Amino acid sequence: MHSDDAPQLLALNNLAVPAVSELDEFALHALLDHAHSTIAVVDDAEPGVVLGFTLTLIPGADYQSENYRWFSARSNDFLYVDRIVVAERARDRGIGGVLYAAIFEEARAAGAAEVFCEVNLEPPNPGSLRFHGRLGFVEVGQQATKGGEVVVSLLAARTR
Repeated sequence: MHSDDAPQLLALNNLAVPAVSELDEFALHALLDHAHSTIAVVDDAEPGVVLGFTLTLIPGADYQSENYRWFSARSNDFLYVDRIVVAERARDRGIGGVLYAAIFEEARAAGAAEVFCEVNLEPPNPGSLRFHGRLGFVEVGQQATKGGEVVVSLLAARTR
């Protein structure tokens, strides 16, 4: 990912709310500073156009996400997917699979035993739950976040 991709990432992210949390420019840059890896998929016909992206973190990051902290209390051998976003116009084209292939490759390179993520149960995101299930993710917990406004399924998949 390139630093000049940030405006596109912010726009894509905020169009995906409530599947991901809304960000402002400051919060996005703070998250990028904490990220272990940032991966973007671009349009072959328009290489400057981001079709999807992901941000991951490793244990020990100074990151206050309730979900990241939950996983950090569970393990110190993981790669955490803070967010994965695919542009509406690029859905059902395999972009999510490409991003997760890169995530699992990154996790193995980092020596992480598991990849962690969460998917909303409230508000519901059944498509994402099915997608993650196909990738081998299983639920390892649930928690209410954002003062009870959001309930998430906490998911894990082995890398080995």
